[in-house]
Amino acid sequence: MPPFLAGFTLFDAAAVLVLLAAWQGIGWMIEHPSEKRPSTSRVMKGYRREWMREYVTRQPRIFDSSVLASLRQGTTFFASACMISIGGGLALLGNTERLEGVATDLTAASAPEHVWEAKILLVILLVACGFLAFVWAHRLFGYCAVVMASVPNDPEAPSAYPRAEKAAEININAARSYNRGLRAIYFAMAALAWLLGPVALLFSTAVTFVVLWRREFASKSRMTLLKPDVD
Repeated sequence: MPPFLAGFTLFDAAAVLVLLAAWQGIGWMIEHPSEKRPSTSRVMKGYRREWMREYVTRQPRIFDSSVLASLRQGTTFFASACMISIGGGLALLGNTERLEGVATDLTAASAPEHVWEAKILLVILLVACGFLAFVWAHRLFGYCAVVMASVPNDPEAPSAYPRAEKAAEININAARSYNRGLRAIYFAMAALAWLLGPVALLFSTAVTFVVLWRREFASKSRMTLLKPDVD
């Protein structure tokens, strides 16, 4: 066995693969739901398109700019939080003694230093994926703002609704990237359980998967969004 694999078991490898599969699997389920049971994210696409259609005739358009600004602030907050988390994780890589002591107290098991570093590195990689997704979402929301600003004030202008549709699609892409960033953060938190062992990692992965599935496919907010506007 190569030296860098010492301290790991096949159970560890299986738990990590389950984590990665759950991360990608729930993402695919959310972004490619069936027509009979759409996800909350899929339902919100329709509202985003309707928002941009209403935007064409809304005067003044200050309300729309405020909504878009709040969306960009959200991406900025999470991107900043990811950068801080990455910095903290990198600091831990050079000082695993304290982390090893805490984990040993909880699990009554010891492991080589590179094992703790690998576990922290997995968390850092997931957070880094979230950071990249948030940065791209922030940029897309910026593109959306520019396209919205280019929509003519006259609703009768030939380019008014086509440009609003472009803004809607960019907004949808930005939201998709934002949601991907959130999922990466959720599973990064689940990956922290690996410090306690593969069983804890599998448990936290299952809980995270179920929580995300419920929020997208069985939440009260989804039921509210699906209610007809007119009885």
